[in-house]
Amino acid sequence: MRIGFGYDVHRLAEGRPLILGGISIPSAKGLEGHSDADVLIHALIDALLGAASLGDIGTHFPDDDPYLKGADSRELLKKVMVMIRGKGLDIGNVDTTICMQQPRLSHYMAPIRESLSSILDASLDQVSVKATTTEHLGFVGRGEGASAFAVVLLNELKG
Repeated sequence: MRIGFGYDVHRLAEGRPLILGGISIPSAKGLEGHSDADVLIHALIDALLGAASLGDIGTHFPDDDPYLKGADSRELLKKVMVMIRGKGLDIGNVDTTICMQQPRLSHYMAPIRESLSSILDASLDQVSVKATTTEHLGFVGRGEGASAFAVVLLNELKG
């Protein structure tokens, strides 16, 4: 078994879509970044790469690569899963948390979880997605940005 931890942060900006876990969320502000700025998938990618000792998201998907401008983070996650399986590893379980003051995300947890489960080719029982506010504290609480945490357990592939 191998454990990995990931963390990511993105600034909120007007005129950007808000995409979390591959799901578009209606919001006046979205996350700013070189790609689609999906803070949840970025944290998950870092956790997966860390568990497999494959570096970090910036090593594989640098934010100055013009090819990655506007990239769909779901596609990046699919590429990481190919790397993970190439090392003889597969998902044991995933636990994630999105930190965001607004909008409220409770209605989007199930679709986000289903999206991640599909991309990871894992059962819903293997994927946990949670959301929290920061009680108006810090950059998240002031509505300046969002952060996400991810922990993964990878197991060796059988066979």
